Amino acid sequence: MVKIGIVGCGTIGTGIARAVESGRIPAVLSGLNNRTRAKADALARTLFPSPPVLDLPDLVRASTLVVEAATRGSLAEIVPMCLREGKDVFVISVGGLLDHPEWLCEAEDRGCTILLPSGAIAGLDGVRGAAVGRIDSVTLTTRKPPRGLIGAPYLVEHNIDVNALTVETLVFEGTAREACRGFPSNVNVSAALSLAGVGPDKTRVRILAVPGGRFNQHRIEVKGEFGCLAVEIENVPSATNPRTGLLSIFSSIAMLAEYARTRRRD
Repeated sequence: MVKIGIVGCGTIGTGIARAVESGRIPAVLSGLNNRTRAKADALARTLFPSPPVLDLPDLVRASTLVVEAATRGSLAEIVPMCLREGKDVFVISVGGLLDHPEWLCEAEDRGCTILLPSGAIAGLDGVRGAAVGRIDSVTLTTRKPPRGLIGAPYLVEHNIDVNALTVETLVFEGTAREACRGFPSNVNVSAALSLAGVGPDKTRVRILAVPGGRFNQHRIEVKGEFGCLAVEIENVPSATNPRTGLLSIFSSIAMLAEYARTRRRD
């Protein structure tokens, strides 16, 4: 049976843990880890069987695959440790990979896999196919309610108070790399899109705050020698974390379930 360890016991980490508990992911929980141990302890008590709460090195050693459901900043510790131990790692904070392309090379050298969820978007298979030929442009337009953007470093740095907005407003336009740095908890979708296509410096991102909006909306537009591709998603925000859409949680569960089934067959 595949052993999954989870780092980060917030909205996505909790959703994955409960999917393992219910059998939707055919695996066992090897352990939980969280920056605040009390949060991991609290989640562990609600699960049956109750998984151990472990320090990161012990969690990595006990797992077949480690799920990073924490923060972009935590990747610098989690990913290299998993690779040194020869363990697969599931990276939810995809934006953090943009600054470390060497991790993908090291994973290949060590026979490990770095798994990336599609997150809150769709159509990445089409983008990867298009990238075989010439791509002229890739644009992601994201619309979110203000509560899903509050606290983003870019907004703080530029003194943008999204709660004071009364109409739909463009609050950012730039590259995917810039978007991931300025909105590390909001637009991991731009990192996934850029890795599937033309890279973080050629992928354009527009972020709009929508007062009164109910959904996290994403529109992907790709143009190239293949023709044109357009995908639109309206994603319901999680009740516990407005920055996270339900599709992000569901896509993570689906990918981990497929991973566990494949490993069991092997």
